[in-house]
Amino acid sequence: MTHGRDRRAAPSRESDHRRAPDQPLTLPDGAPVPDLRRLIRPPAPLGADHLQARHELNLAATLVIAQPEAAASLRLLTNSRRRIHPGGALVLAALLYLGGYDDGAQFWLQFAAGGGSTTAASCLSLLHDSRGEHRDADHWRNQADKLAAQNTSTPGATVLHTRLPEGVWSEALAACHEGLDLRLPPRIAAVVHQLPVDSDDEDHGEIPQPSPTLVDDLTHAARSPST
Repeated sequence: MTHGRDRRAAPSRESDHRRAPDQPLTLPDGAPVPDLRRLIRPPAPLGADHLQARHELNLAATLVIAQPEAAASLRLLTNSRRRIHPGGALVLAALLYLGGYDDGAQFWLQFAAGGGSTTAASCLSLLHDSRGEHRDADHWRNQADKLAAQNTSTPGATVLHTRLPEGVWSEALAACHEGLDLRLPPRIAAVVHQLPVDSDDEDHGEIPQPSPTLVDDLTHAARSPST
């Protein structure tokens, strides 16, 4: 497993086929996404490999926090930190990424991938490609292939469908589809920015940690009127 960022210069290359998250996800109206790869890739190439990867990761992260079990998965992570809950770690990583914490997102994506999440490994490959770190991107793409081939599942990991409020993710999803800059709504971003921080990680520095009230805080922020 690679840690941190590969600071060696990586040769440029043409855009290749990326593996998008393959876990079952749904659109806001509840309809299943038949082919997430088709949804993530924009109608026309963005012209640069790292920009394409960033776009795909933006939409992938938004779909992760919009999935029906996002809130329940986060509660599993925040209420039982001694157990690995890859689904909750994946949702937390997506929130951190959308909130501008790339290193924190990488930490929790690695945590989720270590717990068997194919989606997390796929997102890690996109994150590294967006930085031009193609060796690390290839590593995580291979890991995603292995996890998919193993059909990894966590025993007893059935999660109730409890979605985060639409106000958490709807604006980001709209921005992705319209090609706009991606930002969480200010009230949602404030919740993410106020998470407690653990500064003991050697590779990633300060890592935001999930708080026991995270889901409730996000829900309250999403339902509060904008000022």
